[in-house]
Amino acid sequence: MARTTGSRASETGPRIRAAALRLFAQHGYAAVSMRQIAGEVGLQVGALYNYTPDKQSLLFDLMQGHMTELLSALDAVAMPVEPGAALDAFVRFHIRYHAERPDEVFIAYMELRNLTDENFEQVETLRRSYESRLQAVLEHGAAAGVFAVPDARIATLALIAMLTGVNTWFRRQGRLSLDEIESIYCGMARKAVGA
Repeated sequence: MARTTGSRASETGPRIRAAALRLFAQHGYAAVSMRQIAGEVGLQVGALYNYTPDKQSLLFDLMQGHMTELLSALDAVAMPVEPGAALDAFVRFHIRYHAERPDEVFIAYMELRNLTDENFEQVETLRRSYESRLQAVLEHGAAAGVFAVPDARIATLALIAMLTGVNTWFRRQGRLSLDEIESIYCGMARKAVGA
């Protein structure tokens, strides 16, 4: 029997992705076997291949899905026109979105090295698309004389690295709320771009 009694195909695919996400985040992609993923969802390992051709496809699906959802969520944000307010909106969005998805963020940044060249290129294209949204805010601010950035691309990469770093240390039960962290980071981001 390939499936556990009572399992449903429409539920199994998402359960496989959730198990892979959890295991990759806990142990690293290279250390996780298809057998472990199958065991997490109560499948025989052979049945797993009805849902995914291989482990690489699972990793790519998770990373591509994360980036696609990130871009869609950013598109839904009403971005202000004024550069300072737009920068604040991006900072708040980035921190909030990523804080709610620590496993996805960890995998999206730490497992790039495990993608095949073709899969890497597709995920990198999505990453560049996301980065270009912040870069456009910085370029607009520089053109308006609101920001002083010698290189908008470098400033973009530096800010995103700073914002994503919140995931490594922020704890909801900590001294400051996420709203307070966002406000502090808005101030730091403005200072970083000479606002």
